[in-house]
Amino acid sequence: MTDSPALASEFVAWFRSVAPYVNLFRGKTFVVAFGGKAISGPLARTLAYDVNLLAALGIRLVLVHGARPQIEEALREQGLPSEFFEDRRVTDAATLACVIDAVGSVYLDIEALLSQGLPDTPMANSTIRVVGGNFIIARPVGVIDGVDLMYAGTVRKVDSEGIRAQLNLGNLVMLSSIGVSPTGEIFNLAMEDVAEATAIALKADKLIFLCDSHGVTDIDGTLLEELTAADAQRLCEIGDWLSHDMKRYLPCAVRASRAGVGRAHLIGFDEDGTLLRELFSRDGVGTIITRESLEKLRDARADDIAGLIALIEPLEEDGTLVRRSRELLEREITHFSVIEHDGQIVGCAALYPHETQAELACLAVHPQYRRWGYGEQLVKRIEQRARNASVKALFVLTTVTAHWFIERGFIERGVDDLPQSRRQFYNLQRRSKVLVKTL
Repeated sequence: MTDSPALASEFVAWFRSVAPYVNLFRGKTFVVAFGGKAISGPLARTLAYDVNLLAALGIRLVLVHGARPQIEEALREQGLPSEFFEDRRVTDAATLACVIDAVGSVYLDIEALLSQGLPDTPMANSTIRVVGGNFIIARPVGVIDGVDLMYAGTVRKVDSEGIRAQLNLGNLVMLSSIGVSPTGEIFNLAMEDVAEATAIALKADKLIFLCDSHGVTDIDGTLLEELTAADAQRLCEIGDWLSHDMKRYLPCAVRASRAGVGRAHLIGFDEDGTLLRELFSRDGVGTIITRESLEKLRDARADDIAGLIALIEPLEEDGTLVRRSRELLEREITHFSVIEHDGQIVGCAALYPHETQAELACLAVHPQYRRWGYGEQLVKRIEQRARNASVKALFVLTTVTAHWFIERGFIERGVDDLPQSRRQFYNLQRRSKVLVKTL
């Protein structure tokens, strides 16, 4: 059955929208970390599908898995106690044996999921190769406040060269929460510590944690879509409301971000496709941690032309903005200010001086970002540029957004109030309203 024109158009628009991410991510290194709950849940198979898709797109993948619930089950079967100190498992020899069995079992389960090749599934014709090894060198945690954690360990070193060699061969590297010492001892590690250390050692482009909540939230449960490392650190200190996973993973994300990892993401594992939705949509579905803010308000540059055209073309087509040629934009680029979000131009505005007044023109914000207040930020930016140029009043010509400007201090005036140099080019057919704001 042939798709309807509406469905076909929707598919084409979606496919085009993800194309920039496919180009951006190809050849980049992602560390994806998840606990044993993600593997024991009903979406483990589809998670494997999504990991396979990322690998097929040319992303260099390192998976880090935990096994906490599986270890708990192994301990119960052996009649052994489960003891923690400061969220680290007290690991004696008997407990370590259970850890090794549980972690090994989970590793094999994941390997099996990633090896599926059944027809009519997303893994059909898959040639993904999973590689493990002694890439994590461990050391004992030792005695803390009088408590001997025995075989509980922490990361001493990551064999980044060995991991890169496997990634260069096109292999997917999988690491577990077990490490070995130079003396041949085995230690039980925290999965999040392994993921953090690995991402830092590889200078990964992304560190992604799959969590038991849909992301970092404020005290009211509202998702915080973006946090700088400094803001996330403050939440680590006061966020008693955060989930158990989040309390463990968020500090790792902060440290990794400050150590040079490009982005840290915290997303839920209990909804299908969260990994893909986080990576291949503008808004994502979880929380992203960056060293600096993703948002950058600045003067436009010549290499912004393509981004400006993509932003304003839809508004030119529906008549909201006057059409501008690429050549005109290139000549007038110094008049523009832009808002950049995660490397993409999502808003712009221009300032054109006319005698003692100036025109605020070509104000545009991508539809998905209009609720973020970017339009108001751009207006304030243009107002400041006008004041710096000793401009006394700012005017704008608009056909559909007059009330938006009036709410921000502009007053409706007549065409005769425009400066002479602008009045002679007023388009009588558009009948734009004239709004003026005294600075």
